[in-house]
Amino acid sequence: MIEIKDLTVKYPGKNEATLVLDRLNITIATGDIYTFIGPSGCGKSTFLYVLAGILKDFSGTISIDGQDIDPKTQRIGLILQNYGLLPWKTVHQNIMLGIKIKKDPPELDEYKVYILNQLGIDDLLDRYPKELSGGQQQRVAIARAFLLNPDLLLMDEPFSALDAITREEMQELFLNIWKQNSVTTFFITHSVDEALYLGSKIVVFSPSPGRILEVLDNPCFKLDNLRFRDEYYAMSTKLRNLMGLSRDRVKDDKSAR
Repeated sequence: MIEIKDLTVKYPGKNEATLVLDRLNITIATGDIYTFIGPSGCGKSTFLYVLAGILKDFSGTISIDGQDIDPKTQRIGLILQNYGLLPWKTVHQNIMLGIKIKKDPPELDEYKVYILNQLGIDDLLDRYPKELSGGQQQRVAIARAFLLNPDLLLMDEPFSALDAITREEMQELFLNIWKQNSVTTFFITHSVDEALYLGSKIVVFSPSPGRILEVLDNPCFKLDNLRFRDEYYAMSTKLRNLMGLSRDRVKDDKSAR
C-alpha cells in the first residue's frame, strides 16, 4: 500500500514561491493501475518526479508499506515520454541499467528472457537507440522497468509521442505484461481514452495548483471494444465535465461510435 499525506510542492521564484501541488492525500492499493489525468500545468509530472526521488524539495509524507519512499532501498521503475534511453549504450546495456544499480545478477534468466520475448526485442539487444523506431524504443523502456521487478512503476505519458496505431499496440502490450506481474502503477496521461482504457482507478487533478478533485473506480477497465460501451460514454462524460472540457466534444465522441 502507498500512502501519500499532505504532499505539497512549491517552486522557488524571484519574489515568491509558486505552489504546484497543494496537499495531496491519497492511498493506493497494491497491484492496481492508477491513471492520473488533468489539464496541462497541473503538476502531474511534478507529482511523479517526487515519487521517483528526482524532486526532493517537498513537504508531506509518502510511504510504501509503512516505509518512507526511498529509491535507494525500494525498486521504483520510471518510464518517460522520451523513453530515457542512453544513446551511447546498446539495448542490452540500457535494459540492464536498473539491475546493475540494484546489484542483481546480470544474467538473462528465464524471467528476463520471457519479458524480452513478450516485448519482441530479444533480437535487438546489440542495437543502439538511434537504430530503433519509436515503438521499439518504448518497448526497451518498458523492458528496463519490468526487469527491475519494481515495487512501484511510474509512467509519464509514455505513449503520447507515438503514432495512433503504435500507441494502441503499446497500450495493449503494456497491459498484457502488467497482468502477469500486477505492479502497482502510476500512469500520467492527458488522454481521457487512455485513462479509461488503462486505469483500474482514475485520479482527476484540478488546474494549477494541482489538487485531487476525485478518485473514480473505472468500470471500463479490461473491457473489450471500449468505445462501443455505454460505460465508456458515461465515464468519458464525467471525466470531461470534471476537467471542464466542452460537452460538445463528448457528444461528438458518442456520434463517432
